[in-house]
Amino acid sequence: QVQLVESGGGLVQAGDSLRLSCAASGRTFSFYVMGWFRQAPGKEREFVAMISRNGGTTYYADSVKGRFTISRDNAKNMGYLQMNYLRPDDAAMYYCAAKALDGYYVQARQYDYWGQGTQVTVSS
Repeated sequence: QVQLVESGGGLVQAGDSLRLSCAASGRTFSFYVMGWFRQAPGKEREFVAMISRNGGTTYYADSVKGRFTISRDNAKNMGYLQMNYLRPDDAAMYYCAAKALDGYYVQARQYDYWGQGTQVTVSS
């Protein structure tokens, strides 16, 4: 198993940047695909980005493509989501998730492990 803890959320203004972190513990982090999801009040949890186990492949939701960058440092057991040009509609609770098999995973139900989330608020 792997345990995930997110950090880095906060209150920012539209156009600002934030870097979210996901600290992994337990089983070797490099065994897992990592994804980022977000959930706004009253909405379903939605896919933001994912990165393969070795970091060589990434996928993004269309809504964040060109603004967000997912990355990982397996030596440090860390995952990251760099968010630039934030917009009010990016405001949500952000979660990192892990799946122990390489593949293309964009649905929340496909992931096995989740962090507790970190809140991102964007003022206009």
